[in-house]
Amino acid sequence: MADPRFYDNRGPFTLAEICTASGAALPDGAEGSVRVLDLASLSSAGPDHLTFFSGIGEAIRIQLAQSSAGFCFVPAKTSKPLQYRVGLTAIAVRSVQHAFAETVRLFYPESGLVSWTQQTAVDPSASIGSNVRLSPGVVIGPGAEIGEDTRVGPNTVIGRGVAIGRGCEIGSNCSITNAYVGDGVLILPGAQIGQPGFGFASGPSGHIKVPQIGRVIIQDRVEIGACTTIDRGALGDTVVGEGTKIDNLVQIGHNTRIGRHDMIVAQVGISGSCELGDFVVLGGQVGLADHVTVGSGARFAARAGAPPGEYAGGEDYGGMPAKLAREWMREIFTLTNLTKKSKRGGNG
Repeated sequence: MADPRFYDNRGPFTLAEICTASGAALPDGAEGSVRVLDLASLSSAGPDHLTFFSGIGEAIRIQLAQSSAGFCFVPAKTSKPLQYRVGLTAIAVRSVQHAFAETVRLFYPESGLVSWTQQTAVDPSASIGSNVRLSPGVVIGPGAEIGEDTRVGPNTVIGRGVAIGRGCEIGSNCSITNAYVGDGVLILPGAQIGQPGFGFASGPSGHIKVPQIGRVIIQDRVEIGACTTIDRGALGDTVVGEGTKIDNLVQIGHNTRIGRHDMIVAQVGISGSCELGDFVVLGGQVGLADHVTVGSGARFAARAGAPPGEYAGGEDYGGMPAKLAREWMREIFTLTNLTKKSKRGGNG
């Protein structure tokens, strides 16, 4: 469900209205006048909520079977029958992504970029703690909260409802929206936190933006490097765990969850819906595809590329595609020797 600090729900809407907006047919036997209160993920939805099933992977099928949702968009065609609880109304659609995108727009038509209508730099409804220092050009939106002893650099923008903890230091030209920031957080200049994730429903006519109505949660004592971007969740949260250190020019995609005390070096790219354990190390320019799971204590060498899958904790990885470092180094050693032998053979 979208956080009302950041998003305005225009619902409820009837099931018939939702089907019309999404281009779906009203399911057989369903009552079109029943009201849907909000949108939610499979794991958090209740009987009055609408969710969606993407059909990617066995884990998501298990979530569907266990979901308490009252309504769910499902693909009209699936590789095998879907299992879900009695009482869930399945709405079959040709494209789940397109249908859900249109429904998000119905409930949250203003969920895109923040629009600024206030006449003062600091909205009167914002709460500013003691000994907070605001530099020239800072803009603070309605309902925002900034804890005591925090410093905010020039030209930084803090959006509606954002909560920032105590003793933080935020550099110049940052943008923070749709986010909760803990205590003692350091955010270097140019960082962009809480912007929409890179989510699209694609088809023959092009790419349709899927509205992003989630949040970013930054826990205590995190450091975020200059010009790093952290996208908000699509429905849930993007989370950065306590004590994690993120270098400059890092991209973190929507719904990714990063553990505690991780080290993420410059130019790393983390796609959406990844999960990193605690004390994970990602070397420079490492790339993680979407839905990658990394166990605690794992380390990735610079420029490693990890396709979707699970990577056990306590191991070192390298190469493209990423594999255990000892296997990767053995392959490099073998290839080097073969190259040397080929050169010697050519000279002979």
